[in-house]
Amino acid sequence: MAVFVALGAFLMTLFGGWTAQRVTDRRHLVLGLAGGLMLGVVGLELLPEAMEAAGEDFLGVHRALLLFVGGFLFAHVVERLLAVRRAAHGAADADDPHHHGRDAGRPERAPEVGLTAASAMVLHSLMDGIALGAAFQVGGGMGATVALAVITHDFADGFNTYTLTSLYGNDRRRAFAMLLADAVAPVVGAASTLLFTLPEELLGSYLGFFGGALLYLAAAEILPEAHHEHPALSTLLCTVAGVGFIWLVVALAS
Repeated sequence: MAVFVALGAFLMTLFGGWTAQRVTDRRHLVLGLAGGLMLGVVGLELLPEAMEAAGEDFLGVHRALLLFVGGFLFAHVVERLLAVRRAAHGAADADDPHHHGRDAGRPERAPEVGLTAASAMVLHSLMDGIALGAAFQVGGGMGATVALAVITHDFADGFNTYTLTSLYGNDRRRAFAMLLADAVAPVVGAASTLLFTLPEELLGSYLGFFGGALLYLAAAEILPEAHHEHPALSTLLCTVAGVGFIWLVVALAS
């Protein structure tokens, strides 16, 4: 049953990515919505689950919160290191007459950041599938509740995976490849529960770390880019709508 339900998550993920790809003429709205979805997933879903599952405090601070901050700092350090490397490459191109003015006012693209972020989304979807399988092991009622949450928010996962991959300069082929991997991941995760059970504390620690990294991408990269060329009220409303959508999903699931 868990694997069958995960097929619904597979289709919903693809639908989310397809939606992100189809509205490229309203890119600022797509990015605003993606930022809101990511903020909602982190604050309303990942962090509460992490704090519940991650276990005891460590040196006076909840383990999930420590890992949350660690994930944020990790994403920041990786992004800065890549920025330094791109700056050095840009200095080498300073004498190129075609280089000046190109993409003026826009941040440099770092395909590695996009692929890394999308890979984290794939890992998150894999954990969704594992959580789905574990819920059905507990009982049908628990499985149905988790299934509702997983299938509904996998639209956001697909949307964000495609957006993150393409935003950082990866071509459409890579974006679709990461989207397909994200769609398959919950099916693989659900099937894997037939073989083993993931310790709850380890799952909580992962969710805290991933939540911090995802928040950094939303706050420092996605939302600033959304308002870079179109600082419109409609973009802000899309961000609020993204948070509200995740809130609705959490409310229905609970």
